Amino acid sequence: MIYPLLLEAPLKDYLWGGTRLKEEYGKNTDLDKVAESWELSCHEAGLSVIASGPDKGKTLKEWLEEQGDAVLGKRAAAFDYFPLLIKLIDAKGDLSVQVHPDNEYALRVEGEYGKTEMWYIVDCEPGASLLYGFKEKISQEEFQRRIEDNTLLEVCNKVPVHKGDVFFIDSGTLHAIGAGILICEIQQNSNTTYRIYDYGRVGADGKPRELHVEKALAVTKLEPPTRGTKPLADIDIFPHMEVKLLADCEYFKVYHANLHGESFLHAGDDSFQSLTVLEGALKLSCGKETLTLAKGNTVFVPAGMGSYQVTGQAEFILSKL
Repeated sequence: MIYPLLLEAPLKDYLWGGTRLKEEYGKNTDLDKVAESWELSCHEAGLSVIASGPDKGKTLKEWLEEQGDAVLGKRAAAFDYFPLLIKLIDAKGDLSVQVHPDNEYALRVEGEYGKTEMWYIVDCEPGASLLYGFKEKISQEEFQRRIEDNTLLEVCNKVPVHKGDVFFIDSGTLHAIGAGILICEIQQNSNTTYRIYDYGRVGADGKPRELHVEKALAVTKLEPPTRGTKPLADIDIFPHMEVKLLADCEYFKVYHANLHGESFLHAGDDSFQSLTVLEGALKLSCGKETLTLAKGNTVFVPAGMGSYQVTGQAEFILSKL
């Protein structure tokens, strides 16, 4: 029997994190701060745990191995690993300036896939901004020189952010989340990051955090981004629900929904789905199974589960392949 799975997220307390995920999003932990909540994860660096139903206590990875490929859907056949990693990220401070490699480089050098990702700005402080590529095209020589003489920020594309903005971060795109921003991130299932610049900070051991300049030089696209920061399209087919398409690429499709009452979704045999509640609460019902999802909850919906009902007043992100 397949049914929707409420998930418990592994939490990360990186030095730039804040307390909003604890105080507002229901993350129960003894950690002083929570930088990242890995809402949907089968990565060995942090595995989601099933928090409901007869399989409560198992990791999502264990459950998927027991169930077989059908619960992932037909599109998952293009991947030889669980393809998605979904996070909530609370940046109290600035993240390092960084870049992710593409699949070819990451597999050859790191032994795992690269990372293309998407950010949805859940909330932000007034005046918050982030770094997104370069202001204009630069040479490899200039890139290296600016890293060495600490003038890299002068050529980075600094973008003011607002709630509801969308940033698509292709592999190879220089980027950095700025202080005061809360993000929902949908990404390839990879944990490979090359840190280029870190504001001279030190880690818990009192030493400067490692930089990965040589690798960053090999993979960074030295040009401005070409994508905008707004949703791709409005989808006006659901009763009592406003839906926007945020991203559509070879790795994932992502939607934003505002639910006002009762509506229906469908999990066909093409792909599993994941719902992450950003505001409010909803009930998800399929047959005799009903889950109540609060702000900060994420549910895994198996492929082939069919039609299911969502009821409530809620804002959520739906991700699929």
